[in-house]
Amino acid sequence: MAQNKLKQKVEGLTNVIRQLVKEVQRNADIAQGTLTALQIHVGEEDWNKIVEELKDKEKRAQNVEQKLEKGN
Repeated sequence: MAQNKLKQKVEGLTNVIRQLVKEVQRNADIAQGTLTALQIHVGEEDWNKIVEELKDKEKRAQNVEQKLEKGN
């Protein structure tokens, strides 16, 4: 009897995980489509500028994080 309840709980959790994976995949597809639409809208030159700005911002954030870690 207890094993049956455990099996039902595992099956329930498995279904929840499957749904979450599907939702994450849908979100990834939406994000990719949005980025592609933005890239087409702004054009290649401006898109490359945006990408470089984001890379620079990420580098600055990493530098700040490293400095904070060294300070501790």
